[in-house]
Amino acid sequence: MSEQRARVLILGGGFAGVEAAIFLRKKGYPVTLVSDRDYFYIYPTSIWIPTGEATFDEISVPLKDLSEAHGFELVIDRISRIVSREHKAIGEKGTYEGDYLVIAIGSGKVKHEGSEHFLSICGKPEESLEIKKRLDALIEKGGGKIAMGFGGNPKDPSNVRGGPAFEVLFNVHNQLKKLGIRKNFELTFFAPMKEPGARMGPQALKMMDLYFRKLDIHTHFGKKITRFEADGIIFEDASKLESDFTMFIPAGDGHPVFADSDLPLNEAGLIRINDYCEVMHDFDETPEKYNVFAIGDSAALEGPDWRAKQGHIAEVMARNVAFNIDAMERGSEERKGYLEHLNILCVMDSGDGAAFVYRNHKGGKMIPMPVIGHWLKKGWGWYCRNSKLGKIPRIPGM
Repeated sequence: MSEQRARVLILGGGFAGVEAAIFLRKKGYPVTLVSDRDYFYIYPTSIWIPTGEATFDEISVPLKDLSEAHGFELVIDRISRIVSREHKAIGEKGTYEGDYLVIAIGSGKVKHEGSEHFLSICGKPEESLEIKKRLDALIEKGGGKIAMGFGGNPKDPSNVRGGPAFEVLFNVHNQLKKLGIRKNFELTFFAPMKEPGARMGPQALKMMDLYFRKLDIHTHFGKKITRFEADGIIFEDASKLESDFTMFIPAGDGHPVFADSDLPLNEAGLIRINDYCEVMHDFDETPEKYNVFAIGDSAALEGPDWRAKQGHIAEVMARNVAFNIDAMERGSEERKGYLEHLNILCVMDSGDGAAFVYRNHKGGKMIPMPVIGHWLKKGWGWYCRNSKLGKIPRIPGM
């Protein structure tokens, strides 16, 4: 009789959850993945949906196809409560259990008054299509004022997404330029912090300022947002940034499900973990007792002030969890942690080129990549889709 392997329950079908499922299956563990969407969404390349350079289907990978390719069980359900000490998740359609629990359902969003007046490229995937509709309407009109930006969370500065806001605005600039109507539009980038993008390093900050000036993009920094209105944004000093269309990326905070669960949370409502991504109910207890892990945007990252949550960090955490669960099952003391892998890494696309951005404990750099950078990011999107489906080999570390 063959040995029965430990069962792993994974909550979430994003970068973290899918990567954990793939690598646990490689090690032979039975996996059940529960997701509230039936597709894996490649957020980094969704920046091209608003300008029509990519379609929604091109950015989405059916989870059913991933399930068949890697052999994990797929359940489409919305989780409403987690009982972590019992490795249990309660959904709208049923209750799910495993010998190990991996939480990867992402985070919530910081609430803003008047949120109905903006759309987000990092919100629900369907919002990318609505952004396209709004931009197309302004193009049809022939001109207008467009404001794009992102916010922060003082309770957890790591859970912020600024890069996609830069990218969408640069791509819109490029689209309008191609159409020959750029002069008819006023583009503004806004953020409540004084130096948005500072976590990328001083060199990147200077280069971003040069980009804004070169592309005639106005900036509005350093004032807290009071509320959003149909025709603009109101700031703490009662000033108003007028906008015919606003795209804004709120910072992340704890997922609503966490508040009704038995999880240890930080001030921002994110799950406290150790370096091995083990959920820490009590730092004085042995975490292996619970066999519960949190990865990706669900987890509260430790580390330097410039740390940021990105897809590749979520995938490192996922691969480490697969390794650590296997080590625990084998009785090995060896573990892999995420802290040594913390960095910022992205190819910031502009539609007609890109810039390579990298930051670690030694410093940061930003290298312009005219033309070729755009196609490198396009190539990464193709690689991401096909490598996850098992159609092409994985590049080590990617």
